[in-house]
Amino acid sequence: MESKDVVTYLKEQLPDASFDWHFDRKEERLRLTHIGVGKGMTIDTSALAAKATQEGEEALREVVYTIDETFRAMVREKEGAIDVNAPIYPVIRATSFPKETKEGVPFVTKDHTAETRIYYALDLGTTYRLIDENMLSTLGLSDDELKEAALFRAQSLPITWKEDVVAGNTFYFVNQNDGYDATRILNRSFLEEMEARIEGHMTVSVPHQDVLIVGDIQNDTGYDVLAQLTMHFFTVGTVPITSLSFIYEEGKLEPIFIMAKGRSTKEKENE
Repeated sequence: MESKDVVTYLKEQLPDASFDWHFDRKEERLRLTHIGVGKGMTIDTSALAAKATQEGEEALREVVYTIDETFRAMVREKEGAIDVNAPIYPVIRATSFPKETKEGVPFVTKDHTAETRIYYALDLGTTYRLIDENMLSTLGLSDDELKEAALFRAQSLPITWKEDVVAGNTFYFVNQNDGYDATRILNRSFLEEMEARIEGHMTVSVPHQDVLIVGDIQNDTGYDVLAQLTMHFFTVGTVPITSLSFIYEEGKLEPIFIMAKGRSTKEKENE
């Protein structure tokens, strides 16, 4: 599949009259601007084409759904229909993610690791909106109150996992498909529970927002497999976060760099 095929598909699935379409063939980027709300989004059509080639039409259907729900939320907001009593959750993003809205209003954030930052989202059911500082008064919450309430809700998110054993290493995959899989990295009780299961080194990975991977790494091969897993999920995720993993020790997350032959910089430092 090529970029032009992606554009054709999106035009067939989305209400053409609602959007201004601008496709940059050279950069292979599509800019969609919603006529009613005057806001838009940019889509990397080359990356989407590659994903669709690998995963099939389902990858395109997911993007159509995301676009549709995102702009529906924008319309509801413009009409004053957003429920300010909706639940608030923390969400994990890369440190390279914008720290303010396009209008220059800072998002409410909190430092997390050298690779990740915590943002806060108003859950709207089928989508959510990142909370900026202008929304605090509307929500009737202070910065600290919002963060405390969001963390409390994060602790209540259900957690189930699937596990896979590769060459003596066990990997636990959390994939609830609720938009908050990476958020579960903030659940200290869950991390402590997993730590009690681990026989080797415990790793935690959040390559994109819809998966969290806990690893029980017991040999060099485990690090090689972990590097491949995280890179794969990072490249196919709708909202990528980081391809790096973290060692979990004594309640702290420390980024690790996977070296050749499966050795990490953490192991080398301990020699």
